[in-house]
Amino acid sequence: MSKKSYEEEVLGKAYDSHLMRRLLSFLKPYQPKVALAVMLLFLASVSQLAGPLLTKIGIDTYISHGDAHGLILIGLVYLLALILEFVLQFLQTYWVNWIGQHAMYDMRIRTFSHIQRLPVRYFDRHPIGRLITRVTTDIASLHQMLSSGAVAIFGDIFKLVGIVIMLLVLNWKLALVTFSVLPLLFYATFLFKQLVRGIYRQIRVRIARINAFLQENISGVAVVQLFGREGKNFAKFERLNRDYLDDFLRTILYYATFYPVVKLISSLAVALIIWYGGGYIIRGVLSFGALVAFIQYAEMFFRPIMDLSEKYNIMQSAMASSERIFNLLDEQTESVRPARWSPPARVRGEIEFKHVWFAYNEDDYVLKNISFQVKPGEKVAFVGATGAGKTTLMNLLLRFYEVNRGEILVDGVNLRDLDTHHLRQSFGMVLQDVFVFDGSVARNIRLQNMDISDEQVSRAASDVNAISFIRKFPDTFEHRVLERGKGLSVGQRQLISFARALAFDPPVLILDEATSSVDTETELLIQDALERLMQKRTSLVVAHRLSTVQNADRIIVLHKGEIREIGTHQELLACEGIYYRLYKLQYAYQEKKHVA
Repeated sequence: MSKKSYEEEVLGKAYDSHLMRRLLSFLKPYQPKVALAVMLLFLASVSQLAGPLLTKIGIDTYISHGDAHGLILIGLVYLLALILEFVLQFLQTYWVNWIGQHAMYDMRIRTFSHIQRLPVRYFDRHPIGRLITRVTTDIASLHQMLSSGAVAIFGDIFKLVGIVIMLLVLNWKLALVTFSVLPLLFYATFLFKQLVRGIYRQIRVRIARINAFLQENISGVAVVQLFGREGKNFAKFERLNRDYLDDFLRTILYYATFYPVVKLISSLAVALIIWYGGGYIIRGVLSFGALVAFIQYAEMFFRPIMDLSEKYNIMQSAMASSERIFNLLDEQTESVRPARWSPPARVRGEIEFKHVWFAYNEDDYVLKNISFQVKPGEKVAFVGATGAGKTTLMNLLLRFYEVNRGEILVDGVNLRDLDTHHLRQSFGMVLQDVFVFDGSVARNIRLQNMDISDEQVSRAASDVNAISFIRKFPDTFEHRVLERGKGLSVGQRQLISFARALAFDPPVLILDEATSSVDTETELLIQDALERLMQKRTSLVVAHRLSTVQNADRIIVLHKGEIREIGTHQELLACEGIYYRLYKLQYAYQEKKHVA
């Protein structure tokens, strides 16, 4: 697997201004709301500064003079300030998180949309579990950045500036004593940042590995149980889970150390304030109320500094996640049609391969100098041994992969000049391994294309003889099918795929080993439907069972990525070449099976 597949394990910079700008771009649609959130943060910070000042007034102006009435008045003002602070905190918390959630909604939509437009080659190199991590865990991490970080950081800055101003106004000399502990705090914060610099990236690596492992093993649970791999798989999962736990415990250790250290430093600052401030009170330079307010402001002073350290950690996690998300978003999607191209309403179905070469890996070509032409409405079959390149031809025709050399034409137009979406709408494809989605039978036939009416769905199911088993379900077409068609037989899934192809009524039909997984009885059920399905449309049939392609207009025989023979069934038998040998082998096998 290429190095690109393991981008989770590459640790980039602790802070990347380019990534940060791209992250903040998701807040652009909400600029007025961000401005409102910042204003609320400012007002909430100002309201929090009122408490110590009101305490000073209460002590120096009213308590020291025995003014009970004035004390009640200042108490009511304090209560109103607390209520105002509560309202502002509620509004700014709700609004900031509203912005963050909507920004993450936009990012999830964009990421999922981008994943759907990536070429198939990309998924050959990247585990599905890791892509799931991008859309879930990584984006959830960015929510903290855009809500608790990018916007909320203004509140900490406002509060710090306000506290510094209040300390200097109350007594600038005592303020300098308070600030004398800042070098210790900065050193502790710097050391903490160094320790946690890579830990969040490492945690994302761990959860990505767990997701990939879970996706693979849950999908293949039948194979795991069949070959008794439960114990070994559990041991591997336990190692992955243990690595994740160990990394998280390291962060807990760092936090458990850092916050008490900050608390110790803040307590040292308070002790210095009491020491120096007490002397000032004795000399009559400072009032007792001012000293109490100073202590309150000093305790408040260290809280936003701790919060800023937390914001830094959120930023570290966000940088690690955004690195991978934007690497994904920067992946080249499938090319789109030229701006001036106007596709016809319906493809005629003329297909031509001209000297096509293709390799999945560099120069290891699986198709070599392939050239043939299919006329509109013609039925052409492709046969050959496993690995001959039959399915690869169909993948190239649908532009799941791009040719290395040569060109493919549809109705005389190069595939590169065709709109990919319009091209694929013109093809109906039935695969050997049918993918059935979680949902109703009708949904799996129309694939949520509401242009296909219920009547068309029912008629398509009837034409492929699927209606007989569908009517046995309690809810018929509304019967829910589980993920990947669990609860349906292989033959039933195949019949649903035939109904799907027929409902979309494509001008070109591709059958890739479409009947190889069904029993003889089911195959007989769909043979007459296939004949009707292939009428008046170009049909490309990939098959191992040569009995299913005998009525093809032409049969193209592939061997080791090259075209070796072309002709009708009778013509190829008469040549006594590769097709003749394949036919004899299958005929002999069927005879042996029949005798047995």
